[in-house]
Amino acid sequence: MSVLPPALESVIETLGVLPGVGSRTAERYAYYLLKADPASAGRLADALAKLHSEVGYCQKTFALVPKGQAISDLYVNPSRDKTIVAVVAEPFDILALEKTGHFRGTYHVLGGLVSPVDGISPDQLHIAELIKRLDEDKVKEVILATNASVEGESTALYIQQQIGKRKVKISRLARGLPVGVDLEYADQITLSRALEGRTLL
Repeated sequence: MSVLPPALESVIETLGVLPGVGSRTAERYAYYLLKADPASAGRLADALAKLHSEVGYCQKTFALVPKGQAISDLYVNPSRDKTIVAVVAEPFDILALEKTGHFRGTYHVLGGLVSPVDGISPDQLHIAELIKRLDEDKVKEVILATNASVEGESTALYIQQQIGKRKVKISRLARGLPVGVDLEYADQITLSRALEGRTLL
């Protein structure tokens, strides 16, 4: 005998597949939607229904764009410097960099990171398209803005190798201590990077 109505169980099960959402959280979300105004659930369902049909990828940068739009606004914007390219793993990494308000170059989304454990090889990522862009846009600097993980470092190294002897400046996001963190709580890798990237006062 089922304790909950099948419709509610179905929503709980569906929400439970989202990353970071355990069974208890899925139950709370589902119950919230049940108690809320039916119009709220309707708006959510409508937004989800449009997700795949109304979101596409930029043919140049592989950033997210409205379906039917070929090139990202960030790429065609005349105020952006196409000769500086920040290479990121996923489209949402662009949001993080844009929120700083300090980057005026363009982006290139790889679509993941090299990870043999997960079966992701370099040819499954948009690395070949990046190398093509270097020549087409006469890129002067590539900023490797991948995660400070084994996969992120491996991907960055592979990209460096693919760039080869091209006259392109290759830089990496600085790694160091976050503001407000005590030294005693910092891990060894973070401390090592902070020492390597120390600046003169």
